[in-house]
Amino acid sequence: MIKLIVFDLDGTLINTIADLSAATDYALSRRGLQTHSIEDYTKMVGHGIKRLIISALEKSLGCSPQETLTEECLKDFTEYYVKHIDVHTRPYEGMPELLRELQDKGCRIAVASNKFQQGTEKLIQEFFSDIDFIAIMGNSPELPLKPDAEVVNYILKKAGVSREESIFVGDSPTDLQTARNAGIDSVAVTWGFRPREVLLDATHLVSSPKELRELLLSLI
Repeated sequence: MIKLIVFDLDGTLINTIADLSAATDYALSRRGLQTHSIEDYTKMVGHGIKRLIISALEKSLGCSPQETLTEECLKDFTEYYVKHIDVHTRPYEGMPELLRELQDKGCRIAVASNKFQQGTEKLIQEFFSDIDFIAIMGNSPELPLKPDAEVVNYILKKAGVSREESIFVGDSPTDLQTARNAGIDSVAVTWGFRPREVLLDATHLVSSPKELRELLLSLI
């Protein structure tokens, strides 16, 4: 029986790609650099915002950026993104209702994201304010980014549940590797930012929020 479900945020609970793209393009365009398509950005996100900026700069410049340029773009990105974080961002259909249903059935719920902590908390508060998350974990200096298992280990300890009673839901190979590193089962969702073919080694694979609901309700 599953007692704890850890969710990734971007690409799993909410669709953030348009606002992430706009913020990155803003930082690039301020320096006269080539901007990129949303399709391009879906291949860059998921490893924290600094890695996103580096990937975007590499594609624009055709080489690795200097650290000074990366930090300047990161500063512009963050300032823009915090102000425009919810222009296009919305939960995927059915996800708020699913979290409420899981909570009503006594399941503990947590979020583990590589998004910076301020942005993670702001989006959770806006779209899932009625959910009593056991933990809301974004990128912070205290813990390494996924796929390191430390964020999941922290959540498990805080929730007081075993690895056998926990499962991780995400949309990327990074999420699946996080689950493996933590020794827990995984669910891959195919509506996020990565193609289905890179998610086939998940414990479970679902193609719609309805399928995810049916699976999770069968496990708790």
